[in-house]
Amino acid sequence: MALKIAIPEPTCSDAEYNARSLPSYTGALEALGALPVIVSLNRSQEEVARILTETQGVLLPGSPFDVDPQRYGQDRIPECGPDDPDRTAVDELLLQDAFNLRKPILAICHGAQTLNVWLNGSLVQDIDTVLRSPVNHRPGRDVVGAHTVRVLEGSRIWGLANALGGQPDNPWVNSSHHQAIGTVGDRLRVAAVSTGDGVIEAVETTSTEHFVLGVQWHPERTFAVDRLSSAIFQSFVQAAKDWLPASATESVAERR
Repeated sequence: MALKIAIPEPTCSDAEYNARSLPSYTGALEALGALPVIVSLNRSQEEVARILTETQGVLLPGSPFDVDPQRYGQDRIPECGPDDPDRTAVDELLLQDAFNLRKPILAICHGAQTLNVWLNGSLVQDIDTVLRSPVNHRPGRDVVGAHTVRVLEGSRIWGLANALGGQPDNPWVNSSHHQAIGTVGDRLRVAAVSTGDGVIEAVETTSTEHFVLGVQWHPERTFAVDRLSSAIFQSFVQAAKDWLPASATESVAERR
């Protein structure tokens, strides 16, 4: 049976963005023997639920939209862009299924922010406005090394980077986001921060029995040229291979 990973469309209103961005995610998964299952944002809840019965993991991709600040109890500032309710609805269905059954989750950029908010965390609505950061967190999608991150010892990313050799504490990452994680969500911990300004760049679950990793950078774009990016996808796919439905022993209400 093929290993299947559910991926929601990045957005329902920008077909060009979807066409440009999705191949990087699907290509990385296919290179590792996994079958991406694209979840259309116009499907009913029942249809999404049927799709999820056949998948072993969830990948939440980036998006050109922002997360609605009302979801984390803040008023929208002018620099906060519009949200995408259809993407939000599907993301929440995928997250609920994954947490109910402990399916592995890899959340990237907007996906990491959605994960954090879904677990009762908050966001920085605009890094430049709120934090006055000296670091350029969105230098362009073609920039491979935007800035370094300080990886926290003992985190999943630290383990991956350490296994590769070199300098696990301060790897270079690409970057393309104007929002960032503020208050870390329930059952999550910080895994990496930007060395220049302390912006949270990665979070992971506190559970040792459930693979949940959210990164603000875009490892799918550098999968073929960066060893850490490749290792992140490899660890996610391996966790999906190892996943068993019988491992679901807690309800989502208990985990949130």
